Amino acid sequence: MLSRSNWLILGMAVLAAGAGGYVQHLRERPAVDSAVLGQQLPDLVLPDLDGKAHRLSDYRGRRVLLNLWASWCKPCLEEMPALARAQAKFGDRVPIVVGIAMDDPVRARAFLDAHPVNYPVLLGRLNPPSTSSMLGNAAETLPFSVLIDATGRVLAVHSGPIPPAQLTQWFGPERSEP
Repeated sequence: MLSRSNWLILGMAVLAAGAGGYVQHLRERPAVDSAVLGQQLPDLVLPDLDGKAHRLSDYRGRRVLLNLWASWCKPCLEEMPALARAQAKFGDRVPIVVGIAMDDPVRARAFLDAHPVNYPVLLGRLNPPSTSSMLGNAAETLPFSVLIDATGRVLAVHSGPIPPAQLTQWFGPERSEP
């Protein structure tokens, strides 16, 4: 029969093995599908908050920073003022920010009524295949951002809040490489 200390050691070993398996599972599932880099953006059609349909290809001719968010996502909400400030500071010279709410339309509208932004907001598709996954967000984490060049080619993707230095780089001079 095992002593109490042996049971404790055995229990710790089982927990460690389980945690290791979970970490390995997370590593096998990429957060971002890097295959979208350099590819043409899918020409998705998404409604705005009033129900009017917009094609993402309508934004061709300038860089676009798509920012996927939800009203319940605290990091998303903390990131939105920085995106609004960058859009206001750089105006027409840089990417237009387009928010894509991965949320219930009523919640998204209520949030934006209380916290307006200076860029357009569209409603993403939540059902599979979601807008998020179609844009390369394999783990479907939020916030998630996609930088697109003037021809509609994906230049960069970022999972999580965009660090200030990266946001400055994305809003800097035109980039030609992914």
